[in-house]
Amino acid sequence: MIIIKEALTKKDKKKFVKFPFKLYKGSDSWVPPIISEELKTFNKSVNPVFNDADARLFLAYKDGEIVGRVAAILNWIEIKKQGHLKMRFGWFDVIDDIEVSKALLKQVNDIGKAYNLDYMEGPVGFSNLDKVGVLTEGFDELGSMITWHNHTYYKDHFKQLGFDVAKTYSENKMYFKNIKPESFSKIQELIKRRYHLKALNFTKNKDIMPYTDEMFDVFSKSHQVLSSFVDINDEQKEYFKKKFIGFLNPEYVKFVLDKDDKLIGFGIVTPSYAKALQKMNGKLFPFGVKHLLKAKKHSKVVTFYLIGILPEYQNKGVTAVIFNEFYKTFNEKGIELCIRGPELDDNVAIHQIWKHFNPVTHKRRCTFKKNIA
Repeated sequence: MIIIKEALTKKDKKKFVKFPFKLYKGSDSWVPPIISEELKTFNKSVNPVFNDADARLFLAYKDGEIVGRVAAILNWIEIKKQGHLKMRFGWFDVIDDIEVSKALLKQVNDIGKAYNLDYMEGPVGFSNLDKVGVLTEGFDELGSMITWHNHTYYKDHFKQLGFDVAKTYSENKMYFKNIKPESFSKIQELIKRRYHLKALNFTKNKDIMPYTDEMFDVFSKSHQVLSSFVDINDEQKEYFKKKFIGFLNPEYVKFVLDKDDKLIGFGIVTPSYAKALQKMNGKLFPFGVKHLLKAKKHSKVVTFYLIGILPEYQNKGVTAVIFNEFYKTFNEKGIELCIRGPELDDNVAIHQIWKHFNPVTHKRRCTFKKNIA
């Protein structure tokens, strides 16, 4: 018999966060989150996303053991302002038992029904800055700090329960030795002269902070056309600053400014923390911070995290300026491999950006949706 319980106490929420550690124990591909940071995600007094969203966490028990989890999410900006009557769900993990998946997803369905929503979709987070999708290809590939991992049977569970594929995503890797700088090194000088642009590089994290508000504005404006986009509030921007700026190697942050020093485009790459996070196994102390700092300074693998260009500057070659700066830095640092996070397959613009970099698709993932009954 499967019993579903809502995780309401701190103890239960910790069980919710720690369940995947048991489910993926021994996996060479799964990258554990930092437990303390994951708990903050669901703390209403810490995470400002709850100013515009609600979430309920559920655990599935069988024979007294936790066998699954899911977060049922209501994003009120999406529902009330954008008119998308969608019930979100994320942080979905289960053993290979279709009845467990059925019981957990019924909780999501019932909440959506209570709010007169049309359909549910997941796995997704609160916004575009969260993890997304069920892995459908590339199960043996190493995960990352910005993606969920899952077992092969997840997609089968969704299909058996009548879910349809909603959105599809690709993840690509690019070997630095295969990147040909001729495709952007010459044109970027012409672009800078034509539009009076200049590249901005950093050596200290604190120097990035004055530009972060502009950066989020550029990100929002450049991604509004995407089918998955939901805006984030000012409090969330502050939250993400505190949460992520410290993880950045400032040398891997590239901004492009116009003649008035206004930010018109940016690219953010992070050192790969995957191996460090695996060694940490969810714990910052006593040695976790050391592993993170080592990866931050010495990793030869990087992950493209965010890129954004104001709509009026898109298709004008601004990416050439950004890539030229990255290329110089990667060459100096001896970077060997560049990984791209999940990108929507229908985002034609982003795929055009990478076409000269000989990308290799090594993972695919998707979200699933179903009408609420």
